[in-house]
Amino acid sequence: MTIGSPIITGYYRYTDIWFEWAEKRLPNPGDRDAVKAILAHDALVHVEHPLRLPDQDGAQLFLGSFPNGEKRLMFSSKQIDYIRYWLHAMKLTPEIIPLPYSDCLLLETYLRGVEPVTFKTGGDLKKFNKDLDKLNKKLKKSAHTPTLENRRQIFDRSRGHFLEKKNAWLAIDFEGWERDHTVITEFGWSALHWENGQEILEDGHLIIEENKRYTNGTFVRDNRDRYSFGTSETLTKAKFKEKIHALLARMKSYGAVYLVFHDNAQDIKYLKSSMISAPIEGLSYDPPLKSPTEGLFVIDTSDLFAALEGEGSSNRRGLERMCSFLKIPTQFLHNAGNDAHYTLLACKEMISGEPLDQQRERRWPDRTNSGGVQVQWQPWEVDSDYSDEEGLI
Repeated sequence: MTIGSPIITGYYRYTDIWFEWAEKRLPNPGDRDAVKAILAHDALVHVEHPLRLPDQDGAQLFLGSFPNGEKRLMFSSKQIDYIRYWLHAMKLTPEIIPLPYSDCLLLETYLRGVEPVTFKTGGDLKKFNKDLDKLNKKLKKSAHTPTLENRRQIFDRSRGHFLEKKNAWLAIDFEGWERDHTVITEFGWSALHWENGQEILEDGHLIIEENKRYTNGTFVRDNRDRYSFGTSETLTKAKFKEKIHALLARMKSYGAVYLVFHDNAQDIKYLKSSMISAPIEGLSYDPPLKSPTEGLFVIDTSDLFAALEGEGSSNRRGLERMCSFLKIPTQFLHNAGNDAHYTLLACKEMISGEPLDQQRERRWPDRTNSGGVQVQWQPWEVDSDYSDEEGLI
């Protein structure tokens, strides 16, 4: 069935559709019954539901982030408009029922973020709504810093973009000489894009021929020769630069490029250095609300994880500790190729999962501080030197 698109698009809160529009605003009792039947929990998840998408394993709704930090389950205006026409076409309503009242339409410009959420069963949908109410009450009590609010927004938007299976995600890492950080010794990358809905992954590790004599081991582990995900390439400085430029150009051919780092400051300095002169003009640190089709965007896994654990200060976890909390085994870190691989793996682990607050509760249930969203770690979880005997006295 083909229908015209609404002139104004946006979202409706799930509760507004159910408890205002369906129960109070529709004048015809038969129309109210038809709407409530087609939008019932168990009906929405049925394989033959008119809103069911071919590639979705369940009912897809949307999770909106509001300016006050709360999150609400939503229908898109496109979904509600489709249901209006579908009910009439199936002769379940005598006329096309009126749109929900205009005051409840939420435009994208009002929302901080929108993420898709999929439910396999009606029970899942009911539980999600119940848990969401609890989380919103907790968020109201929680003292969010601007840093945490920004991190949460980045997490939400990154997740929404990733789940669209578009564009390219490129994790990169440089290693430098421990006694002079301007001397680059290695470059590693791990990349992901999609072709026909299928993930295409690649990894790589480059070593600079002229700088092989600069070795670490005093202050930083020397794992240059312990690349775990393929064969390292040793190149001259000129070829090293060419390879990085070619990699970036190839990633841009897939659309927008998300440059994924773990604590990005030094790596971006290397990209901008005269030795690399990477074409990264217009680099943005703020992913837009809607998934872009072009451009370069910084995604930092240290920020994503800080959002997940509810960290509102400037503190960041190191790559090894973050991977440990995410249950990602690592080996031979401080090899640029390995670090890039684990960085992309951690990024994917976080933003391909559940929405932020639901994911935190699944990973670390009942571990947040009273009335807040920050995970409370035990001393031995955050300090590898913590003695088993400490805290026993």
